[in-house]
Amino acid sequence: MTRTEVLRHLVDHGRNCDTPRLERLAAELGLPVADVLVIAGHPVPGHLLPPDRDKDVLRAFAYRVTYCNHPQLAALREFLLALPDEGATPAPRPARDPADPDPFPAVLHGLMRNRGFGVQEFPFVGLSRSTIRGMLGGAWHRLSQLQAVAGPLGWRTEDLATLADEPLRPLEYGPMFCHHLGAVFLAAVPRTTEQLVRAAREADRLSAREDHGAWQPVSQGINDCPDT
Repeated sequence: MTRTEVLRHLVDHGRNCDTPRLERLAAELGLPVADVLVIAGHPVPGHLLPPDRDKDVLRAFAYRVTYCNHPQLAALREFLLALPDEGATPAPRPARDPADPDPFPAVLHGLMRNRGFGVQEFPFVGLSRSTIRGMLGGAWHRLSQLQAVAGPLGWRTEDLATLADEPLRPLEYGPMFCHHLGAVFLAAVPRTTEQLVRAAREADRLSAREDHGAWQPVSQGINDCPDT
């Protein structure tokens, strides 16, 4: 099967796959096991989920990371991976509802929660919070919106479009962020509130971001992706 066919099979029939097979598919697809479990409609065990963390700290960390260029993102990812695992393991998350006729909103919500993100904590990607809430509520999932959220999740637009059953077509503009930003957020999954505070300081040190005090302008995106 092609990559697209495998992803669609996971959405439609993943409940028939056991965990070892899903782990093998995750390795073949280059996706986190937690994400593949969400797609396939399985529960996600606690050891794959982020510990309980302060939402304001997570939001500030995500904001600061968006100011790093690609070499700085790579350095910050290594910084996060080198930190010890100190967080308490949370409770497992139940599987999505198998009776849902449109599973994508639940899948997208699961991918965000696998990284600890709610709508408030998700970095600005050119979409309003109400638009993201609409995506999670099943109101819409246009290709341009999928392109916007794919990067911070560490996903590629075409793969996310496959999950949403959204046809691919040329877009007039590229995303603000690519999957390399998402790789940093994946590395941060097991990190505690205190470790995210340290990582946010490291992001500021790497990017030399100018502090604007209470007024926080959004990042203009990262345009030096080596995959482009």
